[in-house]
Amino acid sequence: MGNTRSVAGTAAKEIAGAGGGDAKTPRTERGRRTLRKLLDAAAVEFGEKGFHEASVSSITRRAGVALGSFYTYFDSKDALFRALVADMSEMVKSSARSAISEGMGALEIERAGLFAFLSFATEHKEVYRIIDEAEFVDPASYRDHYETIAARFVERLQAGAAKGEFRDGLGEIEAWAMMGMNVFAGLRFAVWGKQDRSPEEVAATVNRLLAEGLLRR
Repeated sequence: MGNTRSVAGTAAKEIAGAGGGDAKTPRTERGRRTLRKLLDAAAVEFGEKGFHEASVSSITRRAGVALGSFYTYFDSKDALFRALVADMSEMVKSSARSAISEGMGALEIERAGLFAFLSFATEHKEVYRIIDEAEFVDPASYRDHYETIAARFVERLQAGAAKGEFRDGLGEIEAWAMMGMNVFAGLRFAVWGKQDRSPEEVAATVNRLLAEGLLRR
């Protein structure tokens, strides 16, 4: 888990900002490491048990942090969960951003982004349970997660159209449809333990669907 989280590079102050102040920003490197340990441990705890069965004491034991120290960073389990949703949402977006480089064509960007997401979800299966549970535990975080990602799809579609690679008029409806394909492809091929197709194959197949559609030509 640590390698992908390091690649994501979410600074403690960004976690606090994304979580609406639910994480108290540490001022020292030691404090940032402790916050990272708590978030990583929370991802495992919430991923295994769900929000209601998870406990602060179990999370601190997993993190190797004193129970009293928890409240230096969070006011409650709810605050930790909100910060974790923001953190995981940022990592999902960062994994896609890190896979995209200058010079890529519009379709290539979509393939690379989906491949990165599938790879991330394969390593961090708990992301689905945590994000899905946010719909009921913290609906605002749940909605923000998907609305932010959809906005990035819109930006990429419009950028592709501006370069003459995508047709004009693509926008929010197409963005949500594409995001839905990616989410459920990840659920089936990365999370459910049915990894009979590689991330490369799944990303390429979805990419071909975007390029060619469904009609026989």
